[in-house]
Amino acid sequence: MWNRWKQFMKDESGITTVEIILILVVLIALVLIFKEQMTDIVNNIFKTITSQSGKILK
Repeated sequence: MWNRWKQFMKDESGITTVEIILILVVLIALVLIFKEQMTDIVNNIFKTITSQSGKILK
């Protein structure tokens, strides 16, 4: 059992295609779930930048 654990920890094989696809599916699902909230946050950030840009130029 201990030898298997050592071999597992030493294994440096790369990520497989299936794992990458699963990660992408989860990320896309999160974006779709929180789309409205993310849009509101980005719009608020741009409004703040626009309103405060005049202060920098003065």
